Amino acid sequence: MKKLVSLLCFLLAGSGVLLAQFNDQGNFLIGSTLGFSTAGSRVIQNVGDNQDEGEGPSSTQLSISPKIGYFIVDNFALGLGMDYTLNEVDQPNNNKVTDTDLLFGPFARYFLPLEDDIALMVETTFGFGRSSDTQDIGGQIQNIGTNIFAFGIGPGITVISDSGIGISAVFKYNYARSEFDTNIDNIQRQTITRTNAFDFSIGFQYYFGGLVGVGESDNQSPSRSDFYR
Repeated sequence: MKKLVSLLCFLLAGSGVLLAQFNDQGNFLIGSTLGFSTAGSRVIQNVGDNQDEGEGPSSTQLSISPKIGYFIVDNFALGLGMDYTLNEVDQPNNNKVTDTDLLFGPFARYFLPLEDDIALMVETTFGFGRSSDTQDIGGQIQNIGTNIFAFGIGPGITVISDSGIGISAVFKYNYARSEFDTNIDNIQRQTITRTNAFDFSIGFQYYFGGLVGVGESDNQSPSRSDFYR
């Protein structure tokens, strides 16, 4: 992680950017993250009064997540995001399928400044969505609607420039629950899939409103107190 921070600082410094603090109440942030994860799952199937549980599919996921947020107080932002995920699913019978999910929901970020230009953070996300597809189940073609709920939380680090452009890296645990109903030979079946995944993502954000205490014309670096006015 220290090597990653050093690399980011080197790249920003090499472009002539002066780094600064970013935590003002009333500012907006907008950006997107690109993530990669692998996941395993358990499947529960309710058939009448009986319940069967077993190993579910595993998957490899690539996601892109644009979002916009607002600092309601210093160092704490709330916002809304969209999560588009491309999944390659490996079924227990060794069949592989590819599908996509689109979720919308709120997120929260809390920043803990380490330096004038670097902050640790904790991010929490929620996602809600619904997908619809046609499947051949037991020789019967059915239109299946799937309800999806997702939750994620994890730590990260952010480096920001005085121009308001930030680079973040986040390592997050994600939990997802999907549910759909089928009717085969007049027997109603409810299938619930719970997925646990760990995700690493790199993101770029722009922080509106500028940064406090930057843009000095002399060669002296602004002091820490300038950024917390």
